[in-house]
This record gives sequence, C-alpha cells and structure tokens, in this order.
Amino acid sequence: MAQQTPEEMRSRAMFVRALGKFVYADGRADIGEVKSMIALAHALSANDPEMAAFEKLLVGIAEDGIVDPSESKQIAAFIGKMLAQSAQAEGVYDARTLGLPKMGLLGVQHMFAMFGATILVPILTGLSPSATLLFAGLGTLLFHFLTKRMVPAFLGSSFAFLAGYFALTGLAGTAGYEKMTKDVMLQYASIGVAASAVVYFIVAAFVKACGVKTVMKFFPPVVTGPIIIGIGLVLAPVAVNSCESCWPVAIIAILTVIFFSVWGKGMLKIIPILMGVIVSYLANVVFGFLGWADKIDYSKVADAAWVGLPFQWSNTTFPVLASPDKGLLVTSLCIVVPIAFATIMEHVGDISAISSTVKRNFFANPGLHRTMLGDGLATAMAALFGAPANTTYGENTGVLSLSKVYDPRVIRIAACLAVLVSFCPKFSAFIGTIPGATIGGVSFILYGMIAAVGVRNLVESQVDLGKSRNMLIAAIILVLTLGISFSKAGAIKFACGGVNFALSGLAVGALVGIVLNAVLPGKDFAFSESAPGIKDPDRFGGPKA
Repeated sequence: MAQQTPEEMRSRAMFVRALGKFVYADGRADIGEVKSMIALAHALSANDPEMAAFEKLLVGIAEDGIVDPSESKQIAAFIGKMLAQSAQAEGVYDARTLGLPKMGLLGVQHMFAMFGATILVPILTGLSPSATLLFAGLGTLLFHFLTKRMVPAFLGSSFAFLAGYFALTGLAGTAGYEKMTKDVMLQYASIGVAASAVVYFIVAAFVKACGVKTVMKFFPPVVTGPIIIGIGLVLAPVAVNSCESCWPVAIIAILTVIFFSVWGKGMLKIIPILMGVIVSYLANVVFGFLGWADKIDYSKVADAAWVGLPFQWSNTTFPVLASPDKGLLVTSLCIVVPIAFATIMEHVGDISAISSTVKRNFFANPGLHRTMLGDGLATAMAALFGAPANTTYGENTGVLSLSKVYDPRVIRIAACLAVLVSFCPKFSAFIGTIPGATIGGVSFILYGMIAAVGVRNLVESQVDLGKSRNMLIAAIILVLTLGISFSKAGAIKFACGGVNFALSGLAVGALVGIVLNAVLPGKDFAFSESAPGIKDPDRFGGPKA
C-alpha cells in the first residue's frame, strides 16, 4: 500500500470504525448501509487494490442486499484483516494475543535493552552486578504491584546518583577519613541513596493530598517535552563513545535495528533491538577472527559458577548501620539526598514519555503518587542491599516505541528474567562479553528515540512555540541541560557547610524551566485527569477504574 496522506489516514480510520459496526446476517445486508460503506471504500480504493476489490464486492451486494456464502466469507476475511491492521497500528495492549513464545522473546528484548546501562553503573562504582540485576527485577515487580500493574515501565540503575557515589568514595583515605576504605564509603553512599527515597515519599504524599492536577501545573508539556529531549541528547555522547570502540560493529547494530523496524515481518518487526544485539555480536565474533576487531574474551565466563548468590551480606548497608560513624552518616545524607530532586523531575519526564508512547494517562490512573512511591521504595530496597538506585528506564521506553507492544506483562517477564539470571554468575559473565560497540549501536537508536518522544510530546500536546514564553522556556531548558552537561566542569559545583555539591545540567535545566513556567504570565496548559484516560484497564492486567 502506498504512503498515505493525512486525509487518507482519517478516511481510513472512519472506514475501520464503520467496518466494526457493519452487520450482515441471514444472507442479507441493509442496502443503505452497504452504499455508505461503498462511499467510504471508494475514497481509499485508488491507492489500495484490496480496497478496490472490496468496493467491487459491495457494489454487487448493493443491487439486492443479498450476501451469498462466498461473499460472506470474503467480507469476514477482509474485516478481520482491516481490524487487525488497525489494532496493530494503535499498539498491542494485550501481549497474550501474540502467544507465550513471542511474549517471552519480547521480555528478553526488554531485558537486553536495559542490561547494558544497568550493568554499567555497578561496573563504574564497584557495586555488585548480580545484586544490581536482582534488585532491578524485584524493584520493577514492586513498582508494578504498587501501580496496579498498569504502567509498562522497567526500573534499572540510575546514573543520576553516580556523582554521589564518586564524591563519597573519593573521600576514602583523605584527611579525616584515613581509616575508611572505598568499600566502606560505598556503603555509606548506599545509605544516602536509600534515605533519598524519603524525598519521593514526601512528594508522593503532596500529589495524593493536593491532586495530580495541582502538581502538573508545574510540569506542563512545554517543560516536560524539552526535559525528555534533554535526557535523550545528554545520553547521546555515551552511545557515540561506545560506538567508537568499533564503528563497523556499531553500524551493523544500527542498520539491523533500522532494517527490522521498517522491513521486518511478523515477530521480527517487534524485536529489532534484540536482533541488533544478536547480529552485531555475531559480526564482532567474525571480525575478531579476521583481525578487524578485538576478540571477545570468554575467560571470565569459563571461570564463573553456574549458580551463586547475587550479593554478600558484608556488602549491604546493614553492617554499617549497626554501628555507624555519625559524622560520616550526616555527610553522606547531605551529599546524596539532594540528588533525589533531580531524579524526581526525571521520573516525571519518564512517566510523561511512557504515557505519550503508550497513549494512556498514567498521571491520572494509577496516579503519579503511586509511580513515585513505587520508584522510591524500589530505590530504598536496592540501596539497602548494596545495589544502585532504581529509576524508570528510558531505554525500555524506546523499546515500547519501536515494538508498539505496550502490555506491562512483557516488562514483568523481563523483570523475572533479570531476577533469574542474577543467580547465574556464568550468564552474567556472558552478558558482560557483549561488545561496547554493540551496546553503543543499539543505544544510538534508543537514546535518539527518547529525544524523539520529547518532540512528539510537544507536538501532540499542541504546544504553541509561537508564543514568546513557551519558546523561551523550551530554549532555556535545552541550553542549560546540554550546555552544563557538555561543559568542562560537567556540572554546577558549589560548597555548603563544608560539603561540596554538584548539580547536573538536567537538574538545573528542569528546575529553571519549572520556575520560569510558574512565574511567567500567559499559561495556556490545563491538565485533564480524564484525557487520554485508561480506555480499558483490563488490557493492562489492572482492575477497572
């Protein structure tokens, strides 16, 4: 079928709605209704041979209203095909219709999408990768339980708290902390991360008490759209830097994702990320033998055990909490807890991105207070057991946008797989062999998709950038977010009470954008808790509202 114009798309939507109501029984059809269907089909038949054939079939029926068995069979097949295409275009909200094997593959794709970034945080900080996987999975399941199983979000490692981890571990061995090792300081940093969840609880309580409409006055699309764009663009250099380890492998990953997204058929069309990982991994193996890329080192895979515990008690925060250094405890809280204000803004942006992608209003149902509570509790649980802070993952939002499978059941499959593989050190070691260029290639697409979702958020919300206030807010958010993030310092640093702080570009851009939107006149956004609304909560496995 040829590329459709907007007018043709609207006509096609009208035709599909009419098809759903088309009645023909006992070998007869209403002639007036048939003629109406002919008119709708005729508007689309010029560029669609199947539509032309259906129009011809209807013309024959319109003469006497009689539908013979052969015609009835043709009509039923055509209606079934059209309705299936329409449902696929809207998105798959109940993955059970795809079958268990396909649901499993989709779950694997989501696990792979989050794996690279999630594992990178413990690699950078020194935390346990296995514990990270365990509590990413458990945190996601807890989040789904608290959000009535409606929100298709995966919780992975938060990069926002890296500054806190690095600030505290950097104090090890310095004046006043001579006896503190890096591992101990890492435990204190984890305590600070766990305590930051209190900020989530306070904001969640405010949302519950005052209503999401009150809170959303501070987070209109003119603010959240540029924030989402900023999240994607700030991550872009991370993807490019990973690609630089072997651009041929990265390009193969990118082209594979593009190919299966555009020209893939059936199941292959909705697992482009997984196919990108597999094809580029195999390409790296071949290139390694040919000397065009570094060979993959499997020694750690061979040495790793098949079954093992994801974490050790000595690496959790509980031994330190039994007898803490009070001064160091206060220092860790002062350094880490303020970061939560930035991650909360990031959370609002992520929920906005997911709502925009899935075409459901998750701010209204299950409610922003529930998503914040779920994120905060998941973060506290992970941090107490020595894993990184959790956050709703943009990578998985990118997968939702590409696959158009929006059922949270698929995310929960990915969460269960993450928990399962956390008990298999050998599998974790194998995943660790995925080349950086492969991760960079798929991230190249996913991070771009995050930014594109931000643009779509602005467009679909019909933000009037012709108004000076809206243009200024969007411009300042983007310049602050990108400018600070890519500056030499990388953040705005200052000292308070002898403690050094660092605010990321995203935190500053979001904060300034919220303040500007609050003080500048001419607000034109009115948040509605009923639009777009949850059309069918049962599709998401949740109770009816």
